Amino acid sequence: MKSLIPDSVSKYDNVYDVLKERGFIEQVTDEEAVRKLLTEKKIRFYIGFDPTADCLHVGHFMQIIIMMYMLKYGHTPVALLGGGTGMVGDPSGRTDMRQMMDTKTIDDNCEQFKKLFDRFLEFDDGWKYEGNRGVYQPGKQNRDPEPGKAISVNNAEWLRPVNYIEFVREIGRHFNVNTMLRSEAFKQRMARESGLSFLEFNYMLMQAYDFMVLSRDLDVKMEFGGNDQWSNIIAGVDLSRKMLDKEVYGMTFSLLTNSEGKKMGKTAKGALWLSADRCSPFEFFQYWRNVADADVNKCLRMLTFLPMDEVNRLSSLEGAELNKAKEVLAYEVTKLVHGEEEANKALEGARAAFGGGAQDASNIPAFEMPRENFSGDGMGIVDLIREAGLVPSNSEGFRTIKQGGLTVADEKVQDTHRMITEDDFKDGELVIKKGKKKFIKIVLK
Repeated sequence: MKSLIPDSVSKYDNVYDVLKERGFIEQVTDEEAVRKLLTEKKIRFYIGFDPTADCLHVGHFMQIIIMMYMLKYGHTPVALLGGGTGMVGDPSGRTDMRQMMDTKTIDDNCEQFKKLFDRFLEFDDGWKYEGNRGVYQPGKQNRDPEPGKAISVNNAEWLRPVNYIEFVREIGRHFNVNTMLRSEAFKQRMARESGLSFLEFNYMLMQAYDFMVLSRDLDVKMEFGGNDQWSNIIAGVDLSRKMLDKEVYGMTFSLLTNSEGKKMGKTAKGALWLSADRCSPFEFFQYWRNVADADVNKCLRMLTFLPMDEVNRLSSLEGAELNKAKEVLAYEVTKLVHGEEEANKALEGARAAFGGGAQDASNIPAFEMPRENFSGDGMGIVDLIREAGLVPSNSEGFRTIKQGGLTVADEKVQDTHRMITEDDFKDGELVIKKGKKKFIKIVLK
């Protein structure tokens, strides 16, 4: 698989400098040592993904991009699937306990994650990790991974077979509870009335154990993660030093937040998913096309592989010209996630929608409905936009119309009780817009 990152992405030849230039790096356990390590050696590093859903979202995509950069510059990514840690759930950044999942759900989610990873990274599928049966039975790799390819392993292989007494004797004795309670991973939860469950309290030990196992069995040198993982990463660095007498390192990256400090990637339907069946390429495109002006530079830096000179040029545009930068952002991110063909369709669909229907509207997302729904007196406009997913409820539909935010076939709707009939459709299609950001094409079947 050819790298999606062009050689022109940066003037630097050290991946540490590239990541710093793009604004990814937040914290490093030893910046000087890490930069030297990444300059002089090709290392193995890992990022963990707990399978909390059956699909990756845009927050995960940030981590995938990091792996893509590291692979581009000759390092070996280890994508760690959390089939073991996912059975407990990470309390970091949470105000409540995660919903418990059964083993089958976790395994199915891990399988879906791996399929999505394959879209962005080339894996050495002949490489295997085998033999780990708990604390006293280390595992091993069947061979070294092929250069230029990533590898994937599931921590269920060493966490599920573990004997609890062995684990607390050999691993737990290295942890100081007072130190753990001071960590940011637990502070927020401890301050709430619901507190922190003992189940979740074990999570830090499990993630630290992951790092130690990967360092011991695969010679992994670094763990990467979002900035909310700092405490867990430090725990792994300390455990590897105490148990293996090995120096390993950690690095955290900026979370994808907007200029107000809120996490990006949240839509009215929930997370901004990477699968087309969960979030259409058009919806995905529109999300990035409509980011706030203040967020354009950050998104171009972190979510596209445009050279920094181009990033700075685009984000310095002002007024209506900045919309061109947003269109480039939306196109580039959609192309990365869904491919060039779908990105082109989304771009054409968006231009048609914004262009008042004068252009080809074939790429606007379609919602099929039975023709008989619109025969006779037809269907109420509020019921229609609720069923089509433009609004979550009737009350939101009434409010949208009263505020002048709904158009049907480029005509503003003023009557909340308007009926839509077959006569409103042209060639069996009808475009409805909510505000400037949401469009749908109703298609008769």
